[in-house]
Amino acid sequence: MGLSYAWYTGLVGLLLYGLLAAPLSATADIYRYEDEEGVLHFTDAPTHKKFKIFLRDLRKDKQLRTRFKVASRNPQEFEHLITAASAKYGVSASLIRAVIQAESGYNPQAVSRAGAGGLMQLMPGTARQLKVADRFDPGQNVDGGVRYLKFLLDTFKGDVSLALAAYNAGLSNVAKYGGIPPFEETRTYVSRVLAFMR
Repeated sequence: MGLSYAWYTGLVGLLLYGLLAAPLSATADIYRYEDEEGVLHFTDAPTHKKFKIFLRDLRKDKQLRTRFKVASRNPQEFEHLITAASAKYGVSASLIRAVIQAESGYNPQAVSRAGAGGLMQLMPGTARQLKVADRFDPGQNVDGGVRYLKFLLDTFKGDVSLALAAYNAGLSNVAKYGGIPPFEETRTYVSRVLAFMR
């Protein structure tokens, strides 16, 4: 006979608590399997393919770190990087802060579904072009991200909205549509960044 809903949700809570509270070396992905009689089996070492992922180790999974903000930090921790990059590239510090807030929420370990990473969410290819060796190093990420933002601002003659649209959707899409692309995500992104600047 299967577990009752209350018992099941209680077990989920206990597993999640144990996963978060356990030392780093002791945490692991948790797998679940329900047999033919409705009995639930949990393990961190699955023995056959019927076991499916149930809970991921938050400390190892960067995407879940972002979702649950395990690695989020105080924005003031990065202020010296922002002011340095602002002075170096001539980009408004308020714009840099707004982009970081919109991109990663100041989580240096953030990873998007598309694979962008770090404070300013650099894609692997963009990072290589910018000679950023470690996207998750805050100093390298901010320097590279602001350098790219400066390039976009120069390309669009200081038009912040077009530069932000290109940062989000790519230069080719801005060129293709002759302005901010008609993508809901991009339009929302531009509006959010501009709102954060105020």
